[in-house]
Amino acid sequence: MTNIILAETSASVSELKKNPMGTVASGEGFPVAILNRNELAFYCIPAKAYEALLEKLEDLELNAIADARKNQAEIKVNLSDM
Repeated sequence: MTNIILAETSASVSELKKNPMGTVASGEGFPVAILNRNELAFYCIPAKAYEALLEKLEDLELNAIADARKNQAEIKVNLSDM
């Protein structure tokens, strides 16, 4: 079975077990593809990259909500009434 590896850096599960933080660091802030017997098993993603990914997903969801509501009638609100 062929796999498309969506990372520039890869490492084996054995390398990950021997030196987890070194394996993460080898990606220089980007995901590292972890291979098990030369087959893609998962991606090891640094915390900052994962947080950025979740932020982008949230932005996409909020943009979709805004796009869906853009033709709705406006409701005027006075902040002093709150």
